[in-house]
Amino acid sequence: MRELLTAAQMRAIEQAAIESGQVTGLELMERAGRGVVDAVFAAWPELAKAPHRAVVLCGPGNNGGDGFVVARLLKEWGWQVEVFLHGDAARLPPDAKVNYQRWKGMGEVRGWDPAEIEDVRFDLMVDAVFGAGLSRAPDSIILEPLSNLYTAGQTFDRLVAIDAPTGLCMDSGRAFDRDWSAVYAFLTVTFHRARVGQYLQDGPQHCGEIRVADIGLLPETPGRENTVNLASPDASLLGKRGQDHKYAHGHALILAGPSGKGGAARLAARGALRIGAGLVTLGCPPDALAENAAQLNAIMLTAVHDADALARILQDERINALCLGPGLGLERAAGLLPVALGGGGVQPRPTVLDADALTVISRDPALFGMLHENCVLTPHAGEFARLFPDIAEKLNAPATKGPACSKLDATREAARRAGCVVLFKGADTVIADANGRAVINSAHYDRAAPWLATAGSGDVLAGFIAGLLARGADPMQAAETAAWLHVECARQFGPGLIAEDLPEQLPKVFGALRI
Repeated sequence: MRELLTAAQMRAIEQAAIESGQVTGLELMERAGRGVVDAVFAAWPELAKAPHRAVVLCGPGNNGGDGFVVARLLKEWGWQVEVFLHGDAARLPPDAKVNYQRWKGMGEVRGWDPAEIEDVRFDLMVDAVFGAGLSRAPDSIILEPLSNLYTAGQTFDRLVAIDAPTGLCMDSGRAFDRDWSAVYAFLTVTFHRARVGQYLQDGPQHCGEIRVADIGLLPETPGRENTVNLASPDASLLGKRGQDHKYAHGHALILAGPSGKGGAARLAARGALRIGAGLVTLGCPPDALAENAAQLNAIMLTAVHDADALARILQDERINALCLGPGLGLERAAGLLPVALGGGGVQPRPTVLDADALTVISRDPALFGMLHENCVLTPHAGEFARLFPDIAEKLNAPATKGPACSKLDATREAARRAGCVVLFKGADTVIADANGRAVINSAHYDRAAPWLATAGSGDVLAGFIAGLLARGADPMQAAETAAWLHVECARQFGPGLIAEDLPEQLPKVFGALRI
C-alpha cells in the first residue's frame, strides 16, 4: 500500500526529522537536489551522456533552494546553466540562501524577466519556483514566460518540476484559478512520498510522470494523521478454500429493470459471479424473464415484480448482498429501495447502490436516511452533485487559495453524511468510509486505463463490489479491491475494450496475483 501525503504532513515529517537531529535542513536540500538530477538522468538517459544546457527557475522559498542545488550539480557535470530567481535573494530562507551563495560562486543569478527567459534556448528546464506549499495563484509574471513558450511552439518536452508544477495545489491537484493556469511538466520529482494532489483532478495532467526520490527520512515519523493511500487489492478476499460449497461464498441478488433494459444488470451480475460470489441471482420483472434467460446460464433468475415480491425473496437469509441501480429505472428503483434498505421488517444486507438508485435517493430524504453502514454508493460526478449538491458546489468552486477543496475532501464529507462508503468514480476514483478512512484508486501514470470510458464499465464495477460483499468483505474492502481489479482488467485487455470484456479478464488478473 502506497501512502500519499499532503504538503502539511510532509512539512511535519521533515521538521520532526530535523528537530530529532536525524538530519539538517541543508542536508535534506542537498539530497533533494541530487534526487532531481538522478531522476532527470533516469528519465532521459541521453542527457547523462554529454553536457547540455539547462534553465533553472528558482522561487523565493526552499523549493528555490532545491533549484540552486540542481543548478550546481548540473554545472559540475559540465552543463551550461542559466538561473533565474523570482523574488529578493536577501529574503531567502536560511538553507536556500546558503545554496544561493554556493551557486553564486559558480555562476550568475538573473532577475525574473519573462522576455529573457523566453529567449534562452535549453535542453532541460527546471521548475523550482514554488513547489508543493503554494497556497494561492501565482502572479501572472511567473507563469507568463512558460505559457508563452507553449503557445510559441517552443520544444518543451523536458520540463521537470520539483515537488509540484508551479500553479498547482498539491493537496487537491487543482490548478489555482488564474488565466495562466499552471505549469505542465513532463516529469515531476517529489520526495519521500508522493503527494495527494499528484493523483487527483488536474494533478496527473500537469505532473506528467511522477518519480519519488528517497531523501533518507525514516519510514515511520510523525505527521501521518489522516493519511490516504493508493488503493491496493486485498488478495485474502479472492481465493477459495477447497472444501467450501457455493453458499460459503455468498449469494448476491442483482435487481434488474424491465424488458429491453436488462443489459446493465446482466453486466453487474456477470461481474459478481466472476469475482467469486458462490451464487448470483438476477431479479427482474416477470415479463423480462425470457429475455434474460436467453442470455444467462450460470446466473439464476427470479421474478421480482414489486416490493412485496422482493420482501418475500429476502426472507432467504442466504442472500447476503444486493445491487440496485444499473438499468433499474427510476420508478422501479423508487418502489424497491425501501425494502432493499431494510424497510418493512426486512433484514438489511450489504448493498451496492448505483445509477438510478442514486438518483431516486437524491430526491427522497427519507430514503437517504435509510442508508446504513453496509451500503456502498458509487456515484459519478453528476450523481454525486445530485446527492450532495452543497459539497459538489464547494468542490467545483474556483480554487483561489490552498489547500483547495479536493475530491478527497468531498468524498470524505459525503461518506460521513451518508454514514456509509462512498466511491466517487473517475480516473481518480476516491473511496471513503464514514470514519474518514480513504483511498485513491488512480488510473493514471503507469496505471492509465482510458479504455474504461465505455458504456457499461460502471455496471461491471457495481457487480464486482456486490460479489465481494457476498463473499463477506466489509464495504470498504470490497469497494477498494473491486476498483483496483476494475482498472487491472482494463489494462490487461487494452485498446478495444468493451464492458463485457472486463469480467473475463479477472482469471488472468487473479493469476498475476497468484490467487
